[in-house]
Amino acid sequence: MSRAAIRYAKAILDIAQTSGKAEAVNNDMKSIVTAVAESTELKDFLSSPVIKMDVKKSAISEIFSNVQTETQSLFNLLFANKRYEILESIAVQYTKLYDVSNGVEVAKVTTAFPITAELETKVLAKIAEFSNKKITIENIVDSSIIGGFILRVGDQQYNASVAGKLGELKREFAN
Repeated sequence: MSRAAIRYAKAILDIAQTSGKAEAVNNDMKSIVTAVAESTELKDFLSSPVIKMDVKKSAISEIFSNVQTETQSLFNLLFANKRYEILESIAVQYTKLYDVSNGVEVAKVTTAFPITAELETKVLAKIAEFSNKKITIENIVDSSIIGGFILRVGDQQYNASVAGKLGELKREFAN
């Protein structure tokens, strides 16, 4: 993660908070992260040194035509500084900074399959045992855990995976 992306994100967050649009800009940033993550063409387009800056500017303005004026000003700033390749990093950093400023913590939940509503409820109940912050869940799918889930909030981890239980049994039998 570049320090430049963090600086841009902090500046945009300050501007958005001043204008009372921090949440709306956060929604813009989430849509940017999603769009770039789902499209390798867009990611390659933004990072390509061959494509001219004005072509990138018009494409970005068209793709994200319904964003807040603060987000548009970020696009203009990136155009002026020839830095479109860090747009995704800025959006990721903005979302993190926004969450921190609003007391929201991200819980990373690793599951063997995409998380269900029922499991999400169980996980949120487990989180409530050791954190009183507002929590958003980020699901990571890893079939090697076999079943159950691994929960990580900040520096705390709770392993309720089948692979974790098998590891515990193996250690017990080894002793």
